[in-house]
Amino acid sequence: MRILVTGGAGFLGSHLVESLLKKGHDVIVLDNFWTSHPKNLSHLSYSLLEVIRADISHPHTLSNLTNIDQIYHLACPASPIHFPTSPLEILQTCYLGTKNTLDLALHLKARFLLASTSEIYGQPVEHPQKESYYGNTNSFGPRSCYDEGKRVAEALVYAYRQQHALEVRVARIFNTYGPGMAKKDGRVVSSFFEAAIEGEELVVNGDGKATRCFQFVDDCVRGLEGLMNSEWEGGPVNLGSESEVSVGELAELVLTLVKERAGKAEGKVVFKQSLEDDPVKRRPDCSLAREVLGWEPREELEEGLRKTLDWHLENRCSTSDA
Repeated sequence: MRILVTGGAGFLGSHLVESLLKKGHDVIVLDNFWTSHPKNLSHLSYSLLEVIRADISHPHTLSNLTNIDQIYHLACPASPIHFPTSPLEILQTCYLGTKNTLDLALHLKARFLLASTSEIYGQPVEHPQKESYYGNTNSFGPRSCYDEGKRVAEALVYAYRQQHALEVRVARIFNTYGPGMAKKDGRVVSSFFEAAIEGEELVVNGDGKATRCFQFVDDCVRGLEGLMNSEWEGGPVNLGSESEVSVGELAELVLTLVKERAGKAEGKVVFKQSLEDDPVKRRPDCSLAREVLGWEPREELEEGLRKTLDWHLENRCSTSDA
């Protein structure tokens, strides 16, 4: 098949692209490299890979693309460090970028998958979070550009299905980690590893009791491909680990692993003020993914973290994700 991946030079996108290429697909990556980097694709020496530098917020970007069977729409800055500095650009990507990509899918009769997010659920009062939960978001808070941007993106996707009978899929992706993450990009796994390796403070916002569930990137990619190729025609599907860990426990585990691998870990865990609207508890209910996709994560957290740490130690130069 001929497959388009927007945001394909990002952390998750580059892993997806590699998986698709290994299966023999013809892959087109469309990325503006704002929060990603061509280096994320430099190890992929496949003749079936085409990389286009462009901004999907502009409709002419997509006008020359033809003969595409599937579109994975991943393009959007996902790191919290961009939320306060580039809210308009993020909202524009979520709305215009998604609309332009949906228009392309409609024109080419391509199946479309939106990479949505657990941020849809905001500060949840339901635990664990099922897809039927409407969420508890702040429409004007510091994270609203991403939370509400993804909500409107989901609304667009289902409007195209309702009005144009477009084949669509939506994956609500929970915290994902693995080799290739950008250093200190505001997400805890990469930030903790870099701080521990450099002997810096591992900053935990709040008392460390806030929980997250971390899925290894290979598991997420497998879920995305499974959803795209399934016959599921319902609503969004959660993709994430159901194994909950506190952020404080994660920081201590990272220090332990760095000491185990590098022989020392001079960093220390420090607690600072909680971030506004940062969820206190987040855990997906993935029973729908198990039922309709036969999918669930395989990688245990500690083993996945070891693989991620090995990558950080071997690649001390910076990369970026989207």
